[in-house]
Amino acid sequence: MKKSKKKSPVSRPRLGLALGSGSARGWAHIGVIRSLEKQGIEPDIICGSSVGALVGAAYASGHLDLLEKWVENLKWADVLGYMVRSFVGKESIQSQKQLAAIFGEQIGTVLVEELPKIFGAVATDLNTGQEIWLRRGPLLNSLSPSIAYPGLLNPVYYEGRWLVDGALVNPIPVSLCRALGADIVIAVNLNGDLLGKNRYRPVDPEPPADPVKAEHELDLWERLTSTFRNNRSKETDPSPGNDDGETQYAPRIFEVVTGAINIMQDRITRSRMAGDPPDISLTPHLSQIGHLEFHRSEEAILEGKASVERMLPALEDLLRNIY
Repeated sequence: MKKSKKKSPVSRPRLGLALGSGSARGWAHIGVIRSLEKQGIEPDIICGSSVGALVGAAYASGHLDLLEKWVENLKWADVLGYMVRSFVGKESIQSQKQLAAIFGEQIGTVLVEELPKIFGAVATDLNTGQEIWLRRGPLLNSLSPSIAYPGLLNPVYYEGRWLVDGALVNPIPVSLCRALGADIVIAVNLNGDLLGKNRYRPVDPEPPADPVKAEHELDLWERLTSTFRNNRSKETDPSPGNDDGETQYAPRIFEVVTGAINIMQDRITRSRMAGDPPDISLTPHLSQIGHLEFHRSEEAILEGKASVERMLPALEDLLRNIY
C-alpha cells in the first residue's frame, strides 16, 4: 500500500480495530496486526471479545511480542494442562497470575485508562445475559472475564457480577469501537467460513500408537474427551435418498457440541454486524483449526496475514483519507 504523509491525530478520523472471538483461531489476530503494521496502518482504538480481547490487550499495552513468543511455543500438552487445572477448580489460564506470566509481571499494575491506545473488552453477565463493556481499571481485571470460555475456563466475579466470555453476546465488538470514538472500523471475523465444513469420521476406539504423529491428525477436543466416547457414534447405514454410495457416520457428541457452537457464533455474528456493520471486514479462512487447537498458531498467524493481503485494495481505498 502506497502511503502518503500521515495526517495529524487531531485532524484525521480515528481508526478502530474490532477483534472477534474464535478460540484457537484467535491467533490469526496476531497475523492481522502484523500485516496492518507492515502497511503502515495503526489503529487508535482496539476492542476485543474473547480471544480477541486477549490479543487486543497485548497489542494495546505494547506486549504483543511477548504474547506471540508464548503462543509460538505452546504445545497441545500445555493446553491440556490449562484445561485440567480449570476443570479441577485450580488456577486457569485467565487468572491474573497466568496472564502476568504471559505478558510480563509489569502488566499487573497497568490500568486500561493509561494504555497508549484506547482499549475495551466485552464480557457477558452470566445471570442476566447482559453485555458488559470493560473499559477501566486494571487491565488484567478487564481481560479475564472476556476470555472466560463457558465450561472450560472459570467465570470471573467482577463488580458484583459473575462474568463469562463476551462472544456469547457480541462476537465482534464493532459497536464498542464506535462507542469509544472510532470513525472507521476494521473488523476481524474468525468464524466466517465454519458452517458446512463438518466432516464426521468413524470413532477410533484405541488411542493412537504415535501421539506425536496424531497431534496434527486429531482435533484436541477429541483427544481431551476420548475417555467419554461410546458406541452411539458407530457406523450407520447411509441416509435415505443418499445415492452417492458414501458411508455416513453419525456425529459424535462433541462434534455435535462444536457444530452447535459454530452455528450460534455464525448467527450471532451475522445479526450484530448487520445492525452495526464495520467499514472493512477481514475474514481469515480457519475452518481447519479446531476450537482447542491453540498449538496451531503458525497456521493461524499466517492466514491472518493473508486475510489482510487479500483486502489491500479495499483497505487502501477506505483509508486514503487517513494516511
